[in-house]
Order: sequence, then C-alpha cells, then structure tokens
Amino acid sequence: MAFGTLVQYLKQVESAISNNEGDLLAALVSFQHLHIHNQKLWVDFEGQCQKFLENPYDEMIAAHIRCAMAVSNGDMMEAYACQGVVTQSFLKAFQAQKEENWAIPVLKRVVSDLRQFALKAEASLVRSKSRRKPGEMLEKAADLIMSCFRVCVSDSRTALEVSKRVGTPTLVNQLFKIYFKINTLHLCKPLVRAIDGSDIKDHFTKAQFVTYKYFVGKKDMFDSDFKAAAESLEFAFNCCYISSQRNKRLILIYLIPVKMLLGYMPKPELLKKYDLLEFEDVRRAVSQGNLLLLSQTLRKHEAFFIRFGIYLILQKLKIISYRNLFKKVYVLLGGTHQLPLRAFEDALKFMKVEDIDIDEVQCIVANLIDKNYIRGYISHQHQKVVVSKQVPFPSVATLFK
Repeated sequence: MAFGTLVQYLKQVESAISNNEGDLLAALVSFQHLHIHNQKLWVDFEGQCQKFLENPYDEMIAAHIRCAMAVSNGDMMEAYACQGVVTQSFLKAFQAQKEENWAIPVLKRVVSDLRQFALKAEASLVRSKSRRKPGEMLEKAADLIMSCFRVCVSDSRTALEVSKRVGTPTLVNQLFKIYFKINTLHLCKPLVRAIDGSDIKDHFTKAQFVTYKYFVGKKDMFDSDFKAAAESLEFAFNCCYISSQRNKRLILIYLIPVKMLLGYMPKPELLKKYDLLEFEDVRRAVSQGNLLLLSQTLRKHEAFFIRFGIYLILQKLKIISYRNLFKKVYVLLGGTHQLPLRAFEDALKFMKVEDIDIDEVQCIVANLIDKNYIRGYISHQHQKVVVSKQVPFPSVATLFK
C-alpha cells in the first residue's frame, strides 16, 4: 500500500470509510505505516481533506498529517496535541455509528498511538526541565481514552457481534498502563468492576487477557491481597506465549515476591532461566531465617527492586524470616514448648538486628502469634513464649489456603 500523492492517500481513506474497512483505515492512521514519511502528503492537505472527506473524518486525517509533520520535526508536544485531535475526531464518528463496530481496529490504533505520544511528550518535558506537573500529558491522554471507554461500555443493548463493547479490552489495558505509570492505581478499581460485571471478559483475545490479568495481579499485590494477586499473575505467566520470554520475566518479577509471601520459595533453576538472580539471596535468606543476609541483599539490589516497585513488598518478608529464625531457636532448644524470650533476643542480636531489646522481642513475637505464624502465647511473668505442643510453627503456605 504505497501512495505517491496526497490524492491517492485520501482516496484510500475515503474508500476504507465507505466500505467499513476497519483494518485498512487503522493502517492509514498508524505511525507504523510507511505513509507517515511521505512528505508529498504534507502539501495543501487541509483543503484536500475537506474536499475528499466528510466531517469529522476530514479533521481526523488533517490532524494525523500534522502529527506526522511534528514527528518529523522532533516536536513531541505538538505531535501529542495533534494525536489528541485525531482521537477526539475519531470518537465523534465512532459514537455516531449505530449497531456497527467495524471501526474497532481504528480505535485500538489511535488510542495506542495517543499513549505513546503522551509518553514521548512527557520525556520531552523532562529534557527541557519544564515546570509543568509530571504526568500531565498522560493524565489528559487517560481522560480521552476514558471517554472512548464510556462510549464502548454504554453500547450494552446491541448484539455483541456488532457492539462497541468489543473495544473495551484494549481501552482497559491502555488505561492500566497509564495509571500504573502515573501511580493512580485507585482508578483501576472501577475498570476491573466494569469488566468483571460484564460478559465481555469472555471475548478477550488471549494476549489481551494475559495483559489484563498481569495488571490486575499487580494491583492486588499493591493492595496487599496476595492470594488474589498470585492467582492473576500465575494465570498471566502460564498463558503468556512461550516465545515471550521478556514478558514472562516481567510477570515473574511480581509473582515471585507474592508467592514468597504466601510461603512458596522460587526454585534456583527458575531464577537462572529468567535471569532473576537478584531474588536468589532473598530466597535463601527467608528460607534460612537469615535476617542479616536479607537486609544485605535488599540493600545490594535496592535499585532493581525500587525500579519495579517491589522493594517495600520484599520488606514484608521480614516477618517470615523472623518465623523461620525463631523456629531454628525452637529446634536448637530441643523442641521444648517453653522458649525463653532471651533466646530470641540473642538470635536477633546474632543477626545484627539494630536496637533490639526484650520489649522489642515481645512485640515481634506477639505479631507472629497474631498472624498465626506461631501458635502459642507469651508468659510475661516468666519471660517465656509457650508454644503449642502440636505444630507450633505451622507451614506459611497452609495459612493462606
């Protein structure tokens, strides 16, 4: 599909619209298509667009050509603004279509490009040291995509085969990407509710549903709902294409901490296969109750863990490390059910835990008992922990079943 002149290009656009060819029109407004480099399309295009195309398609295509010119000039702010006009103009046409959804491929293309240009505009603002609020371009892009989402979900009385609701999976995933980027995760909840309360999730493509479950899992993780997070992330990992090693690795970066908090340690072979050796010493430290090694490892790989937003999640592994360390004390003392608090204090001091005293030890043990990591009670009078004679240290995994 090559165009020597503007007229040839506009005739193709007009034909795609007249014949309801969504895939063709999506290609004609895509920045992955060769036509965006053809400077012959940039001459007198405003008038020609009005001549060949009806409103609002004339505005949409004119803005698309202006966007291509801005990209050529390296002006990402202008490119983002033009792509916003493309999206708004398309939405007018899309909303006017009744009982038809042939333009869904165009919807997918324009909102995807809108998010990409918003990211590039944000990057250009950072380079220019602008005083504008960080994330402003992405927020505005999200507002536009949300307008598209409302149009799609409101088309509820139309048969699904011709309903605009088919476009909601793409829009939800695009919004997830923006909300996680600008750290507005609370805005994800209405989207999840809208999808879970409809029949549209049965019509996701495999790739769309993997992406959806990945973001839902991440959201659940940050909400500390680790069981739900594990279910979503495991689904995403198991259903992700085998060839998509990069995506599978990305899913594991969140799935591994979640599973560890649920009592399941990753196998060294898995960490090696996906080049996630940053977790190897974390795994070893937690399994051994080695608080010193855990602290050293979190410091060593701090930049990596912070980059993916899991540093504070991994800090939560300390409580399991306490449990495993105290179980070692229990074993070393011969399995007696009366354990001196002083023995726990000595173990923590050996692990170089700072500012530890008997009161702090009591707080730690009380927390472990409250969360059922230890079955027993503290005898303050005798300064001992009295543990159950049957399963005093239940398996962490059994606590979440």
